[in-house]
Parts: sequence; C-alpha cells; structure tokens
Amino acid sequence: MMDEAADTPTAILAAAAELLRQTPFDDITYRALGLAVGVSERTVYRQYPTRSHLLESLARWTEEREFPLDPFVTMPQFSAAVRRRFSQFDASPASAFVCARAATVSPTVESEPGFVTRAIEAMLATEAPTLNGRDLRRLTATLLAFSSAQFWARMRSSFDLDASETADVFDRTVRSAVAGVGPTRLDMRA
Repeated sequence: MMDEAADTPTAILAAAAELLRQTPFDDITYRALGLAVGVSERTVYRQYPTRSHLLESLARWTEEREFPLDPFVTMPQFSAAVRRRFSQFDASPASAFVCARAATVSPTVESEPGFVTRAIEAMLATEAPTLNGRDLRRLTATLLAFSSAQFWARMRSSFDLDASETADVFDRTVRSAVAGVGPTRLDMRA
C-alpha cells in the first residue's frame, strides 16, 4: 500500500493521466486507478466521489502540467501563447479532449476566476484602459472561450481543423470582437 505521507490525490491524477494515454477516460475504472497507485478502490472514491470530480480534477491537473499558457501582457503575445497551446492540444488530443469535456460538466467545486481569466483582464486593463466594465467582461469572456480546449475540440471534431487553422480562426474572431468594442490600443500584430 501507499505511504500515508504521499500525496494520494496527486498520485491518482498522475495514474489517470498515464492510463489516459492507453485508454479512453470512460474506460478508466476506480479499481484500475487504485491498483496503479497502490491504494484501495475505496480510497480513490474518498478522493473523487464521482466521475465528475475525477474528470474536473484531472482536467485542471492536466492543463497545469501539459498545457500551460505561456505568459503574455499584449495581444500578440496572447495570440502566440494560444497558438502554441493549440499545438500542444494537437500533440496530446486525448488529454485535450478530457479538458474540453470537463469544461462542459457542472462544476463540482466552487472556484475563483482562474489565472488565465485574471491575466486576460490585466492585459485588457493595460492595453484598453478605456473599456467600460461590460465590454471588459464581454471581451474577457470571448478571449477565454476562444482560447479554450473546448474551442479547439469543436474545431477539430466538427471541422477537422488542425492547430494552425484553429489558431487562425481564433485570431479572426478576436479581431472581430476587438473591433466590436470600438477604438482601443489592442492590436493583434506583433
């Protein structure tokens, strides 16, 4: 059995990520996770009482480790970071689809706005200080939605677009959204 001092939840997520390379998420059982980690199936259930808890935690863990968004403070940097992230999604589609799927289920834990949301808000506050609160929230939501694993998954599964083509759609969408809020210093060019 696993040492009590070890971080059981993280070990379970690492095992789930490894199993995900070999099998679809829906085929990963709590028993298989317990065996992989060296704990009982009951211990896995204690950490993740429902599949939604496991999915949401695995997606958050995967995004932090496999798909981190590069730092950005300008729109061109943000666009480049999203383009790179979409390429990472293409390189590991099973993990990216888990992230996209987790975003569609009801949240199992309350959470504050994430780092990416705050970083987008900070960038917009600097790049477009004249935006009113409504336009700031609208543009933040647009940038967040169109830079997500969900958007990448929709473009890949519905339109068979690769990372580069998806990033091009992202750039056009962002240009349109920025134009919709009126004159700003926001510019997609490097």
